[in-house]
Amino acid sequence: MTKDRNFDDIAHKFAKNIYGSDKGEIRQVIVWEDIEQLLTHFATADKPLHILDAGGGLAQMSQKIAQLGHKVTLCDLSSEMLRLAESDIEKNGLLEQYQLVHAPVQEIQNHLDGPVDILMFHAVMEWLEEPRAALENLLNQVKPGGMVSIMFYNYHGLVYKNAVCGNIPHILNGMPHKKRFKLQPQKGLLPESVYAWIEEAGYEICGRSGIRCFSDYIGNMTNMGEFDHDDVVALERKFCRQEPYLSLGRYIHVWAKKQ
Repeated sequence: MTKDRNFDDIAHKFAKNIYGSDKGEIRQVIVWEDIEQLLTHFATADKPLHILDAGGGLAQMSQKIAQLGHKVTLCDLSSEMLRLAESDIEKNGLLEQYQLVHAPVQEIQNHLDGPVDILMFHAVMEWLEEPRAALENLLNQVKPGGMVSIMFYNYHGLVYKNAVCGNIPHILNGMPHKKRFKLQPQKGLLPESVYAWIEEAGYEICGRSGIRCFSDYIGNMTNMGEFDHDDVVALERKFCRQEPYLSLGRYIHVWAKKQ
């Protein structure tokens, strides 16, 4: 029995709170800018690319790639998330470009005809009991010269968020997971560890971005300067690829090329 998180029980809540929010919009904007850069590596490709969207939830990001004419294999542990994704994909007229697979990412190799051009693995590792093993398995499914897009919940951002909120004893106690926060990941991953896993698997890191380097830390609006959501998005875009802000993002997106 796997201890990996299955979102069947809260799929609708997850879709509303994660994807249908200002936080979700910031995430989409930053990650899509990186993926547009990633896709330039295939500018001379003469046929549609094959994308593996591993643990892809509602497939919001891979649908943007499918709209460019590419093929996608979407897998997820949650049958309910897959059902919601299928409905959204069909609504957008992209169903013929998708293969939907109900399986854990650790078994996706049993459902692929061959290596893929692009792997997308977004906000999944932090929910897994053995994130490194799952990542390494997925990295093995990519063609030489292929690309990967990986996003993970950042340990440093988790520490900083708790500090800003005054949860000092919680930090000093090792930040044990609080089960009442169903949408909060079980743990943060150290960026330096994830980068090493990717490089040790034979990849060259091409770019990194912090996701929500500022917005998650903005506190009570009383006595603050005037700004709106567009200003926050502009701020995130301006600094998300610069240190030290990058390494304080609540998530980090990293993309890399297989040697």
